[in-house]
Formats: sequence, structure tokens, C-alpha cells
Amino acid sequence: MNLREILLKLVHGEITIEQAQKEISIYSIEYVGDNLAQIDVSRDIRKGTPEVIFAEGKDQKDIIQIALSTIDKKGIVLISKVKQEQISSLYSALRKRMLFVEVGKKSSTILVSKTFPLKFKHFKGKIGILAAGTADIGIAEEARLIAKAMGCTSLTSYDVGIAGIHRLFPALKEMVSQDVDALVVVAGMEGALPSVVSSVVDIPVIAVPTSTGYGFGSDGLAALGTMLQSCTFGLAVVNIDNGIGAGALAATIARRRAQNKF
Repeated sequence: MNLREILLKLVHGEITIEQAQKEISIYSIEYVGDNLAQIDVSRDIRKGTPEVIFAEGKDQKDIIQIALSTIDKKGIVLISKVKQEQISSLYSALRKRMLFVEVGKKSSTILVSKTFPLKFKHFKGKIGILAAGTADIGIAEEARLIAKAMGCTSLTSYDVGIAGIHRLFPALKEMVSQDVDALVVVAGMEGALPSVVSSVVDIPVIAVPTSTGYGFGSDGLAALGTMLQSCTFGLAVVNIDNGIGAGALAATIARRRAQNKF
């Protein structure tokens, strides 16, 4: 149905207001430029997730145009997989427009919003994020930023991989005591950390293999294989370097759990 058909059905009593709202949210699209992009402006209503601009393959001027159009409609946007040489100029261009801009630590992901702090009725849930090594922090920060954009708070602990496994347990103990709703565990090389974590907690664990590594199984293939072959329960795996997907899933779990608490 197009918008006119939805409204006619509502006027004639064929659908309820709630059904009309749902249909409108499904078909609500904002067009940017001359066939440049189509913004899903109702994604936050339908799914609770913000619009994410995948920067790879896009010119900087196109990224800025899409980001500003999204900000105008929704007030918040994420830009992921930004080239390192573009981060500084993107940051400056967006700050000049009096927007709040946060760049993830060692990350290629940028959070842009009209206001800071982000305005939510209340933060919806809490997640934990663990990164095995310093080289994995950038992907972990993707997860943190999208969770933040979805209204979730994050507890983070980085460089706690199995090469020095004693570093893991104080951080994990704190996250369990803080009653996090889900854990995102990011690891490259052999990717063993998520299995270790999921074997000792009763919290959903989302594993993220990273392209950190060298030699056999480089580019994240060894880590992905290890995580997929895990024999522990309660562990799900996303694609290589997909911190955005992992963070969104963790935040979705947290939001659902938060809703059930009230």
C-alpha cells in the first residue's frame, strides 16, 4: 500500500490507527539528492536502530549530504567504515554545523547527533563489550557507538585476551555484577576469547571475529572458524569486523529486557 491507500483504509475504518501507524512506518522513506540515497526514516520506530551510513565507496561530499539529511529528520546518525584519511575532515565539516560528533577510539566509526548528551526518555539496558587485543578496539567501539545510539549504556574492557587470561576475569566479574543484558566479545588471531567467556556466564554472548592476524587464517578467517566451531552454548557469531551488527543485536536484547522490567 502507498500512503494514500493507507489513509483511505483508515478513513473507511478498514484498519485501526495502530495498523495505519505500522504501515506508514514501513513505507516511510526520505530521498537524498539525485538518486543518491534513500533514508529509512522510520527504522528507529520499527526496529529501534538508527540509520547507519556505510562510508566505504562513498565520496566525502556524499557522506556529508546523507548525514545532514538524516540528522535533519532523525537527529542522529552513525557513519561506519570511514577511511582513516577522511575522519579528520569529516569531523571538522560536521562540527562546523554545530553538531555533536564522537569518533570511536581507534575506530573508523563516527556518531553524529544534534544534541549531547543524547536525549532518551531513559537509557534502555546495559551491555558489556570485551576486546581481546588493542588491535581489536576499533571494532569494539563500533559496537559501543551503535549501542549508545540505541539508548544503551556500555561497560567496556579492552586488551583482555587469552594471551594473558588473568586480565579477563576482573572485567568479566564487574560486568556480571553490573547485570549486563548481553556481552559483545571481539577477537582476532585464533578468536578463542568468546568461547572462554560464554563458558563461564549465563549471559548471551555475541562474538565478533576481526581481521587482525597474519599467516594462516589471516583476514579474520581463523577467528571466524574458531567461533563458528565453538562447543559452548549461548554464543552467536556475526561476520568478520561487524561490530555494528554485534552492537545492534546486543542493544536489541538489552532493550527488550529493559521493557520487561517496567
